Amino acid sequence: MEIINTALCAYGLSGMIFHAPFIDLHTGFHLAGSWERSKKLIQEHYPGVKSYPSLEALLADDAVDLVVVNTPTSTHYDYTKQALLALKHVVVEKAFTTTVKEAEELKKLAQKTQKKLSVYQNRRWDSDFQTVKQVINEGLLGDIVEAEFHFERYKPTISPKQHLEVPNAGSGIIKDLGPHLIDQALHLFGMPDAVFADMRIIRAASQIDDYFESILYYDKLRVKLKTSFLVREPVPSFIIHGTKGSFIKSRADAQEEKLRAGMKPNTSDWYTEPENQYGLLHTEKDGKVIREKVKSLQGSYLGYYDALYKSIVDNQPIAVTAEDGINVMRIIEAAIKSSNEQKVITLK
Repeated sequence: MEIINTALCAYGLSGMIFHAPFIDLHTGFHLAGSWERSKKLIQEHYPGVKSYPSLEALLADDAVDLVVVNTPTSTHYDYTKQALLALKHVVVEKAFTTTVKEAEELKKLAQKTQKKLSVYQNRRWDSDFQTVKQVINEGLLGDIVEAEFHFERYKPTISPKQHLEVPNAGSGIIKDLGPHLIDQALHLFGMPDAVFADMRIIRAASQIDDYFESILYYDKLRVKLKTSFLVREPVPSFIIHGTKGSFIKSRADAQEEKLRAGMKPNTSDWYTEPENQYGLLHTEKDGKVIREKVKSLQGSYLGYYDALYKSIVDNQPIAVTAEDGINVMRIIEAAIKSSNEQKVITLK
């Protein structure tokens, strides 16, 4: 079996929680190590791996096949470019870049160097989203006419991470939680015809936009997206209405919560939602109106790395492509323009 030696660009929260456990678990990957700046933690958790003192040292390691760029968004373009030029495959965290132009340049560079470039959109492998996707794909709701996605948290205090809270090209909620919502919408429905958005600051001490709401306009469909840092009582995260019925689902996937608690994703029931979190389907089936709970599908971020392995080794299609990342950036740029100008922005 071909082994893909993988190195992280950081071993903070994302490296420790979202990447290392799944890279270590997948038999096709080997965790080579991570670039660490001040805290040296990775060798405590994974004895035998390397702690690189710099990005240059990481990229100079000929044994490394794949680099995970999981650093602040403002660094994504530069670090990804350097990794591609060093002839490494690259996974880059969301938001892909800070501009559409940067994203397009990276796609072209990946094509030129003949290396795989993928955006880490792990939320496609959440149990809740997997279930929503199945309900839609099975046609249980008929033609979809309206969809509403929420990804909200209650974070009234300011994060100590300066890159998240100080205005810069990569900060703001639209480039933090926004890419999850936008990617999920585009994955299900494709690119819209136009975008309207409202972005604002709602926390007293905040310097960056921490509220984002948008409408994506399609021919016969409207998709509403909303994220905020001041939602203490959650509302349904997925509300889908079609010509035959509706599906309501909470954002119940707890992989992140369990990973933060130190649990490993190595059990057969990872991750299975409890029955009280199942979504509600109210529709018509075989001429009969039904209103019932739908058992949630199993979720696992290992699915992302499994698809990536098959792409690198077997040259199968990339699950989350650079073009997917570009399209998310197109929506983000249109949304920022829409909010600033208070008008609907038509996409070319």
